[in-house]
Amino acid sequence: MDAAINSLEFMVCIDPYLNETTRHADVILPPTDPARVGHYDYGFLALSIRNLAVYSPPALGRDAEDLTDSAIWVRVASAMTGMPVEAIEESMLRRILDRAVADETSPAFSRDPEELRGLVCGRDQAERLLDAAVRTGAYGDGFGAVPDGLNIERLLAHPHGIDLGPLQSRVPEVLETPSARIELCPEPIAADVPRLAARLEAGNGDGLLLVGRRHLRSNNSWMHNLPMLATGPDRCTLQVNPEDAARLGLEAGAKAMVTSRVGCVIAPVEITREVSPGVVSLPHGWGHDAPGARLTTAARRPGVNSNLLSDDSIVDPLSGNAVLNAIPVRVEAANA
Repeated sequence: MDAAINSLEFMVCIDPYLNETTRHADVILPPTDPARVGHYDYGFLALSIRNLAVYSPPALGRDAEDLTDSAIWVRVASAMTGMPVEAIEESMLRRILDRAVADETSPAFSRDPEELRGLVCGRDQAERLLDAAVRTGAYGDGFGAVPDGLNIERLLAHPHGIDLGPLQSRVPEVLETPSARIELCPEPIAADVPRLAARLEAGNGDGLLLVGRRHLRSNNSWMHNLPMLATGPDRCTLQVNPEDAARLGLEAGAKAMVTSRVGCVIAPVEITREVSPGVVSLPHGWGHDAPGARLTTAARRPGVNSNLLSDDSIVDPLSGNAVLNAIPVRVEAANA
């Protein structure tokens, strides 16, 4: 990835940091800080055990030059297409409304999108898009059609969120499998079982398999450059089972060299039964010592980049994904 990104003719990044990725960029566009941006969580709320709607408006004010990520994206799109920013923002809003009035399940079905456009509320473009989306969604007010439905004003009036009740069964109506059933063992997976069985039977000899992990205190690499959170013990450790540690002569806190077919890293040893014999673990999201990166706090304890051990010539034959777990490695004391 490093080589591929470096080969690009031109690269623009939206990021507050000059980090391992953005150091390759020709232009870095820094967004304003999250406290000045409203937030409605579409992603994580989809994993909730109840239906919830929560909107957090900006906690701090914003000056004209403080641009959010979405505002920057719109301006980048304007530069690429030649369309005015206002026209792009309007087209985004129109798409939400046009889709809703054509959707029989929407409370705004068959309404006049021009009429609805005049009813959209919000203090900025992001809030107007949110208002249109929630009002035309399953729990929306349909621009007055459902009096107690959702809109931006109701979300703002409930800063701790609105509980819309337990999840509702959607199966089998949402299934799109040919059988209209939940296919627990599709044919491509079943056909791949013999290869899996042969691989398990072959084992890994005296070698070890490397797997990844992550910590709540780092959450990928998001928190590594925040002084308040980048405290406590070193979390970029090589976890080793006690049996393997004894066999390999590894000591807790000492350095170990981990070598794969394509790379080598050195990390401190953490002996634990959290990993099985024959398996070692390194967390991903570390390696903040790349030339050109400017992450002052993270660079104090950079850790190692576990991706340097990933073999770029191996992919999972069933999915085509890169193999990032169960990487064959050799481990030895770093001073051996």
